[in-house]
Amino acid sequence: MKFLNKIFIALLLVGSSAFAQQESIFAFYRYQMNIVNPAYVGVDNKTVISSGVREQWTGIENAPETQTLAFGTPLGKNTGLGISMVSDKTFIEKQTFLGLDFSYKLKVSENTNVYLGIKGGGNFYNVNTAGLQTYNIMSDPSLNSISSFNPNIGVGGLVKYKDLFVSLSVPRMLNTERAKNNDGYAAVATDKPHIYLSSGYDIHFDDANRYTLKPSFFLRYVNAAPISMDFNTMFNFNDILELGGTYRTDNTFAGLINVKINNRLIIGYVNETSTKTNLARARNTSEFLLSFEF
Repeated sequence: MKFLNKIFIALLLVGSSAFAQQESIFAFYRYQMNIVNPAYVGVDNKTVISSGVREQWTGIENAPETQTLAFGTPLGKNTGLGISMVSDKTFIEKQTFLGLDFSYKLKVSENTNVYLGIKGGGNFYNVNTAGLQTYNIMSDPSLNSISSFNPNIGVGGLVKYKDLFVSLSVPRMLNTERAKNNDGYAAVATDKPHIYLSSGYDIHFDDANRYTLKPSFFLRYVNAAPISMDFNTMFNFNDILELGGTYRTDNTFAGLINVKINNRLIIGYVNETSTKTNLARARNTSEFLLSFEF
């Protein structure tokens, strides 16, 4: 049975390795951009706090779940400060990244601003094997729990020209190991830096901005892994209701809806469907957003 347990752990960790090649994916990226780009804190002199929950493979027990928190506020005329949190949980594996974000604005022209940001923080990683059911009388050393903390640093830049934005960032620049090989008992891949590129443009159909089309894209790149890219289009009705859709290049389609309850509070929901799996119960993903602007 020890041999079978080692196979199980190897499969788990290989799965973790593959998952690590792409950091957390979320559809409401335009509302939580400082998670991946610290330059966004304090943008447009706004204080924004947003929270999200993403439940992948709806209906399957212990399926991946992601919780996010983003906060940003201006400190003065040209600076901003914020925090960001991403917590991922899959079966017995859990990791939480906490970051402190700082931004500085450079005014290039009357309509163009450049924001530069830096992120400092770290990742708390844990594999808790206590929940595993085995058939061994004695404990298997290959099933030992793993716990670690890895500090990290990131940078980002943002250009805003009227209704156009371009964002480029590397939120975690350092390679980190979530676990390492120990006499063949456990092995995981090294987390590598991810590069994020995003851009969008708001198209207004009237002078009062009552009807606005908001196309954008969000690209994720990491060495030795396929590029992941979201193509998103939202239509805003009178700054109260937003409806739209997303296509991700891994054959995922999503429908999005945002409702502005008042001048400060936004509630959003996403339902994703993937065609890359034959398991019907593993195709659907739900995501929820709560955003508050001061």
